[in-house]
Amino acid sequence: MLDGIKRWLGGPPKADLPEYDSVAPWAESHQYGFRSVPHEGFVVDGRLGPTAWRLEWGPSQRPYIQGQELRLRSELGLGSELQLLVMNRRLAEKMEKDMFDQFVEGVQTRIDNQTPPEMRWLVMFPKLAGSEMGALKERWVALASQKPWLTQWLEGPLAAALGVLRIDEALPMVLMIGRGRLMLRTALPEAHVAQLQGWLRFFETAIREARRVANDNPDSMSPSQAPSVWHQSALPGSEREK
Repeated sequence: MLDGIKRWLGGPPKADLPEYDSVAPWAESHQYGFRSVPHEGFVVDGRLGPTAWRLEWGPSQRPYIQGQELRLRSELGLGSELQLLVMNRRLAEKMEKDMFDQFVEGVQTRIDNQTPPEMRWLVMFPKLAGSEMGALKERWVALASQKPWLTQWLEGPLAAALGVLRIDEALPMVLMIGRGRLMLRTALPEAHVAQLQGWLRFFETAIREARRVANDNPDSMSPSQAPSVWHQSALPGSEREK
Protein backbone atom coordinates (compact mmCIF):
# COMPACT_ATOMS: atom_id res chain seq x y z
CA MET A 1 0.00 0.00 0.00
CA LEU A 2 2.82 2.37 0.89
CA ASP A 3 4.44 1.70 -2.48
CA GLY A 4 1.15 2.50 -4.17
CA ILE A 5 0.88 5.85 -2.36
CA LYS A 6 4.46 6.69 -3.34
CA ARG A 7 3.72 5.93 -6.98
CA TRP A 8 0.54 8.05 -6.82
CA LEU A 9 2.39 11.01 -5.27
CA GLY A 10 5.18 10.70 -7.84
CA GLY A 11 2.80 10.73 -10.78
CA PRO A 12 2.57 8.16 -13.56
CA PRO A 13 5.63 5.99 -14.23
CA LYS A 14 7.93 7.29 -16.94
CA ALA A 15 7.97 5.33 -20.15
CA ASP A 16 11.27 3.85 -21.17
CA LEU A 17 12.86 6.31 -23.58
CA PRO A 18 14.98 5.16 -26.52
CA GLU A 19 18.69 5.83 -26.49
CA TYR A 20 18.17 8.68 -28.97
CA ASP A 21 15.64 10.57 -26.81
CA SER A 22 17.73 13.76 -27.16
CA VAL A 23 17.42 13.79 -30.95
CA ALA A 24 13.82 15.05 -31.06
CA PRO A 25 14.56 18.18 -28.93
CA TRP A 26 17.64 18.87 -31.06
CA ALA A 27 15.59 18.60 -34.25
CA GLU A 28 12.85 20.82 -32.83
CA SER A 29 15.36 23.48 -31.76
CA HIS A 30 16.56 23.71 -35.38
CA GLN A 31 13.05 23.58 -36.82
CA TYR A 32 13.71 20.20 -38.40
CA GLY A 33 10.96 17.65 -38.83
CA PHE A 34 11.32 14.57 -36.62
CA ARG A 35 9.56 11.23 -36.80
CA SER A 36 10.29 8.18 -34.69
CA VAL A 37 9.99 4.73 -36.27
CA PRO A 38 9.20 2.36 -33.35
CA HIS A 39 11.78 -0.36 -32.72
CA GLU A 40 13.83 0.77 -35.72
CA GLY A 41 15.05 4.37 -35.56
CA PHE A 42 13.99 7.80 -36.71
CA VAL A 43 13.80 10.25 -39.60
CA VAL A 44 14.80 13.93 -39.54
CA ASP A 45 13.95 16.34 -42.38
CA GLY A 46 15.60 19.71 -42.85
CA ARG A 47 16.85 22.22 -45.41
CA LEU A 48 20.07 23.90 -46.40
CA GLY A 49 18.72 27.04 -48.02
CA PRO A 50 16.54 25.89 -50.93
CA THR A 51 17.81 22.31 -50.77
CA ALA A 52 15.94 19.76 -48.68
CA TRP A 53 17.76 16.89 -46.98
CA ARG A 54 16.71 13.82 -45.04
CA LEU A 55 18.58 12.04 -42.25
CA GLU A 56 17.61 8.47 -41.38
CA TRP A 57 18.92 6.18 -38.67
CA GLY A 58 17.82 2.58 -38.73
CA PRO A 59 18.74 -1.01 -39.61
CA SER A 60 21.36 -1.31 -42.33
CA GLN A 61 20.25 -1.69 -45.95
CA ARG A 62 23.72 -2.66 -47.19
CA PRO A 63 25.72 -5.88 -46.68
CA TYR A 64 28.91 -3.94 -45.91
CA ILE A 65 27.33 -2.18 -42.91
CA GLN A 66 26.40 -4.23 -39.87
CA GLY A 67 23.78 -3.15 -37.35
CA GLN A 68 22.44 0.38 -37.40
CA GLU A 69 23.12 2.67 -40.34
CA LEU A 70 23.08 6.45 -40.73
CA ARG A 71 21.78 7.66 -44.10
CA LEU A 72 21.73 11.24 -45.36
CA ARG A 73 20.29 12.11 -48.75
CA SER A 74 19.28 15.12 -50.79
CA GLU A 75 17.69 15.61 -54.20
CA LEU A 76 19.97 17.93 -56.19
CA GLY A 77 18.26 17.75 -59.57
CA LEU A 78 21.41 16.53 -61.29
CA GLY A 79 21.33 14.48 -64.47
CA SER A 80 20.79 10.75 -64.03
CA GLU A 81 23.91 9.98 -66.07
CA LEU A 82 26.13 11.60 -63.43
CA GLN A 83 27.53 8.91 -61.10
CA LEU A 84 30.17 9.73 -58.48
CA LEU A 85 31.51 7.71 -55.58
CA VAL A 86 33.83 8.45 -52.66
CA MET A 87 34.51 5.80 -50.01
CA ASN A 88 37.13 5.00 -47.43
CA ARG A 89 40.03 2.98 -48.82
CA ARG A 90 39.68 -0.04 -46.54
CA LEU A 91 36.03 -0.46 -47.54
CA ALA A 92 36.94 -0.16 -51.23
CA GLU A 93 39.61 -2.85 -50.90
CA LYS A 94 37.26 -5.21 -49.08
CA MET A 95 34.44 -4.56 -51.55
CA GLU A 96 36.71 -5.23 -54.52
CA LYS A 97 37.83 -8.52 -52.97
CA ASP A 98 34.21 -9.52 -52.29
CA MET A 99 33.26 -8.70 -55.88
CA PHE A 100 36.19 -10.73 -57.20
CA ASP A 101 35.27 -13.72 -55.05
CA GLN A 102 31.62 -13.47 -56.03
CA PHE A 103 31.90 -12.93 -59.77
CA VAL A 104 35.26 -14.41 -60.76
CA GLU A 105 35.85 -17.35 -58.47
CA GLY A 106 32.16 -17.93 -57.71
CA VAL A 107 29.29 -19.17 -59.82
CA GLN A 108 27.74 -15.76 -60.57
CA THR A 109 28.64 -14.58 -64.06
CA ARG A 110 27.18 -11.08 -64.26
CA ILE A 111 26.43 -8.05 -62.12
CA ASP A 112 22.70 -7.35 -61.97
CA ASN A 113 20.51 -4.66 -60.45
CA GLN A 114 20.38 -6.53 -57.15
CA THR A 115 23.99 -5.50 -56.57
CA PRO A 116 24.16 -2.07 -54.83
CA PRO A 117 25.20 0.69 -57.26
CA GLU A 118 28.28 1.59 -55.24
CA MET A 119 29.57 -1.96 -55.72
CA ARG A 120 28.81 -1.90 -59.46
CA TRP A 121 30.46 1.48 -59.94
CA LEU A 122 33.58 0.32 -58.13
CA VAL A 123 34.29 -2.11 -60.96
CA MET A 124 32.79 0.00 -63.77
CA PHE A 125 34.60 3.32 -63.43
CA PRO A 126 38.33 4.15 -63.16
CA LYS A 127 39.55 5.60 -59.89
CA LEU A 128 41.29 8.92 -59.55
CA ALA A 129 45.04 8.45 -59.44
CA GLY A 130 47.00 9.21 -56.30
CA SER A 131 48.38 12.37 -57.89
CA GLU A 132 44.81 13.53 -58.54
CA MET A 133 43.67 12.71 -55.00
CA GLY A 134 46.49 14.61 -53.30
CA ALA A 135 46.43 14.37 -49.51
CA LEU A 136 43.24 12.28 -49.64
CA LYS A 137 44.90 9.31 -51.37
CA GLU A 138 45.93 7.56 -48.14
CA ARG A 139 42.42 7.21 -46.75
CA TRP A 140 39.95 7.68 -49.61
CA VAL A 141 39.07 6.28 -53.03
CA ALA A 142 37.10 8.30 -55.60
CA LEU A 143 35.68 7.43 -59.02
CA ALA A 144 33.05 8.74 -61.41
CA SER A 145 31.33 8.51 -64.76
CA GLN A 146 32.46 12.10 -65.36
CA LYS A 147 35.95 12.65 -64.02
CA PRO A 148 36.09 16.48 -64.43
CA TRP A 149 32.91 16.84 -62.33
CA LEU A 150 34.42 14.69 -59.59
CA THR A 151 37.73 16.54 -59.48
CA GLN A 152 35.90 19.87 -59.23
CA TRP A 153 33.70 18.51 -56.43
CA LEU A 154 36.72 17.33 -54.47
CA GLU A 155 38.40 20.71 -54.59
CA GLY A 156 38.40 23.12 -51.68
CA PRO A 157 35.96 22.70 -48.77
CA LEU A 158 34.92 19.11 -49.49
CA ALA A 159 38.52 17.92 -49.70
CA ALA A 160 39.25 19.76 -46.44
CA ALA A 161 36.20 18.17 -44.79
CA LEU A 162 37.29 14.69 -45.90
CA GLY A 163 40.80 15.40 -44.69
CA VAL A 164 39.70 16.22 -41.15
CA LEU A 165 36.97 13.57 -40.94
CA ARG A 166 38.29 11.49 -38.06
CA ILE A 167 36.73 8.06 -38.27
CA ASP A 168 38.11 4.60 -37.67
CA GLU A 169 39.70 3.23 -40.85
CA ALA A 170 37.52 0.14 -40.52
CA LEU A 171 34.30 2.19 -40.40
CA PRO A 172 32.47 1.98 -43.75
CA MET A 173 31.57 5.36 -45.24
CA VAL A 174 30.16 5.98 -48.70
CA LEU A 175 29.38 9.36 -50.29
CA MET A 176 27.82 9.16 -53.72
CA ILE A 177 25.81 11.00 -56.36
CA GLY A 178 23.45 9.01 -58.57
CA ARG A 179 20.03 9.52 -60.16
CA GLY A 180 20.35 13.21 -59.31
CA ARG A 181 20.64 12.44 -55.60
CA LEU A 182 23.42 12.95 -53.08
CA MET A 183 23.68 10.09 -50.58
CA LEU A 184 25.84 9.31 -47.55
CA ARG A 185 25.90 5.98 -45.70
CA THR A 186 27.92 4.98 -42.67
CA ALA A 187 27.71 2.64 -39.70
CA LEU A 188 26.42 4.30 -36.53
CA PRO A 189 25.64 1.91 -33.65
CA GLU A 190 24.17 4.64 -31.45
CA ALA A 191 22.61 7.94 -32.49
CA HIS A 192 24.07 10.69 -30.34
CA VAL A 193 23.30 14.31 -31.21
CA ALA A 194 26.97 15.32 -31.38
CA GLN A 195 27.65 12.61 -33.97
CA LEU A 196 24.58 13.52 -36.00
CA GLN A 197 25.62 17.17 -36.00
CA GLY A 198 29.10 16.28 -37.22
CA TRP A 199 27.84 14.12 -40.07
CA LEU A 200 25.22 16.70 -41.01
CA ARG A 201 27.87 19.46 -41.22
CA PHE A 202 29.96 17.23 -43.47
CA PHE A 203 26.94 16.39 -45.65
CA GLU A 204 25.98 20.05 -45.98
CA THR A 205 29.50 20.79 -47.21
CA ALA A 206 29.01 18.10 -49.86
CA ILE A 207 25.67 19.71 -50.84
CA ARG A 208 27.17 23.19 -51.15
CA GLU A 209 30.09 21.94 -53.21
CA ALA A 210 27.80 19.91 -55.49
CA ARG A 211 25.67 23.01 -56.08
CA ARG A 212 28.83 25.00 -56.87
CA VAL A 213 30.00 22.49 -59.48
CA ALA A 214 26.48 22.20 -60.92
CA ASN A 215 26.31 25.99 -61.32
CA ASP A 216 29.63 25.87 -63.17
CA ASN A 217 28.34 22.99 -65.34
CA PRO A 218 24.67 23.73 -66.04
CA ASP A 219 24.51 20.92 -68.59
CA SER A 220 24.78 18.45 -65.70
CA MET A 221 21.43 19.56 -64.28
CA SER A 222 18.33 17.48 -64.93
CA PRO A 223 15.26 19.28 -66.38
CA SER A 224 13.06 17.64 -63.73
CA GLN A 225 13.36 16.33 -60.18
CA ALA A 226 11.81 13.33 -58.43
CA PRO A 227 10.19 14.62 -55.21
CA SER A 228 8.71 11.20 -54.41
CA VAL A 229 11.84 10.46 -52.38
CA TRP A 230 10.35 12.60 -49.60
CA HIS A 231 7.01 10.85 -49.47
CA GLN A 232 8.15 8.11 -47.15
CA SER A 233 11.10 6.86 -45.18
CA ALA A 234 13.56 4.35 -46.53
CA LEU A 235 13.52 2.58 -43.19
CA PRO A 236 12.26 -1.01 -43.15
CA GLY A 237 8.50 -1.17 -43.43
CA SER A 238 8.33 1.20 -46.39
CA GLU A 239 9.85 1.45 -49.86
CA ARG A 240 13.56 0.85 -49.65
CA GLU A 241 16.28 2.93 -51.23
CA LYS A 242 17.96 1.09 -54.07
